[in-house]
Amino acid sequence: MTAAPKPDIRPSRPFFSSGPCAKPPGWTAAALATQSLGRSHRSAVGKARLQHCLALMRDVLEVPATHRIGIVPGSDTGAVEMAMWTLLGARPVTVLAWESFGEGWVTDAARQLRLDPTVMRADYGHLPDLSQVDWDHDVVFTWNGTTSGVRVPGGDWIAADRAGLAIADATSAVFAQDIAWDRVDALTFSWQKVLGGEGAHGVLILGPRAVERLESHAPAWPIPKLFRLTSGGKLIEGIFSGETINTPSMLAVEDAIWCLEWARDIGGLAETKRRADANAAALDRLVEERAWLGHLAADPAIRSNTSVCLTVEGADAAFIKRFAGLLEQEGAAFDIASYRDAPPGLRIWCGATVDTADIGALGPWLDWAYGAAKA
Repeated sequence: MTAAPKPDIRPSRPFFSSGPCAKPPGWTAAALATQSLGRSHRSAVGKARLQHCLALMRDVLEVPATHRIGIVPGSDTGAVEMAMWTLLGARPVTVLAWESFGEGWVTDAARQLRLDPTVMRADYGHLPDLSQVDWDHDVVFTWNGTTSGVRVPGGDWIAADRAGLAIADATSAVFAQDIAWDRVDALTFSWQKVLGGEGAHGVLILGPRAVERLESHAPAWPIPKLFRLTSGGKLIEGIFSGETINTPSMLAVEDAIWCLEWARDIGGLAETKRRADANAAALDRLVEERAWLGHLAADPAIRSNTSVCLTVEGADAAFIKRFAGLLEQEGAAFDIASYRDAPPGLRIWCGATVDTADIGALGPWLDWAYGAAKA
């Protein structure tokens, strides 16, 4: 196959990684506030900046006053495991898995906590039958599958009269998709995804039913210090008012504040969702124009608007490695190979921090790389 001509125009910001994701437009390290750097996170200025970060998250995400927001260790993984280790064990458990991170939560529930969970699985690109979920159980699921490009269709499938808790790993969904806060009892994410923030820190959001569980149920297993949310049978409220469990990176906090202020200033949640939708639509047009490209999530109703996963005709893992490597060498696209456990293909981040014009500019480069990798 003859390679297409090398395009003249590159994406201005070729950052399409699905985590850490592109910084927001206009970001520079020099723009970050520095008053908290070199100071204790327990100092007045350190605590004030942590509280400002929490307030911005509540404002931009439109989190109701009934829900508590805390910054926790270990990125989204740490936040999910904190929720599982402290909330589960009072009722039967169902874990939904349709991609690699969901499978990780299956492992935690089955092998680490030994809860003998009900596991509902689906192949990459699909969802299990959500109508069959038993809401007498606690249910752990990913709102948006970062490695499969599949998201749940809103929150209506979560029973309003559920007896169990709904525990959602929403790290690739928040700031880009509507979250049904009245249907979610515990939700987690990290700054490094849709905000384009730095890694290592997670966010845990608890609704009233989750707090009630924490204060009424003591798990049968030991709780590591980093996961402890209660003391003397009561919620440690300080965790949700800027008193973090361990020492946070104040540089990462200042970076998150900049990203959150950017999101607030461009129009808040409505605008970050609009930008993600516009990016996903632009990528969809590229797919429709190329017979050799397809969506791993064939059903548009469950297709992600952030971590969009694509199939490439005839591609195996070695071909995708060549394909992505060519684009990286040219500075046209970074980090777009599919996740290591997913079917070979491409994964292109379309969250709000990406500019739609850069998605459009990517198309000719995909043609060039496809031909060059085949040749």
